[in-house]
Amino acid sequence: MFTFKAFRAIDEPELCEQYTAGHVKVLEDYGITNITSNNNEWSKVDCVYCVVVYDDSGEMVGGIRMQKADGIHQLPVEKAIGYRDPQIHTIVKSYIPEGVGELCALWNAKRVAGIGLSLLLSRSGISICSQVGISTMVGICADYTLNMFRRVGFVVDENLGNSGEFVYPNENYIARVLGILNARNLATADDEDRIRMLSLRESPEQVFTENSSKTPLEISYQLKMNIK
Repeated sequence: MFTFKAFRAIDEPELCEQYTAGHVKVLEDYGITNITSNNNEWSKVDCVYCVVVYDDSGEMVGGIRMQKADGIHQLPVEKAIGYRDPQIHTIVKSYIPEGVGELCALWNAKRVAGIGLSLLLSRSGISICSQVGISTMVGICADYTLNMFRRVGFVVDENLGNSGEFVYPNENYIARVLGILNARNLATADDEDRIRMLSLRESPEQVFTENSSKTPLEISYQLKMNIK
């Protein structure tokens, strides 16, 4: 069984350190060292939230972050592409009144790669939006994860960059800037994914056997955050 746990970053500094270490290790394994959000500054921002996954031995083997735009701290996507296309700042600013956030920094350890945890982390990150007042989402993803993010409702914003494309984080990769137009009803998500995300939103504490690409995964979801 895997356990998914959600928390606000500033409330769990030790977990944030584990998160950063795990993420850095995965990036280094793939030869990527210049991700703009690859630091621990986010752990000191009170509008950053995390979902992490533990294996049955209690080891953290993956995670994803959600950062809500507050008009003070730039979202990771703004830092990544803002110097190439300043429109991203205007787009984010326009959505702040209704609540806009970014899903970012998705990782899982190599030894659990390919079993479906990335999709489940993405669903979980989107499902906690309602707890923190996020109704619109943006993001940036690599070409090889585009289909997964489309499943959970993201669409490519073709008004940015080269029809939505950027060379990022280096010349070996093409990244896409994404948006979810409505994180409340998740209308652009695939049916199965939308049903599971709405279920996690309604019941953030649940045990469920998820259908993955290789084998069913029993997940203990602990996604309710006690935010004052």
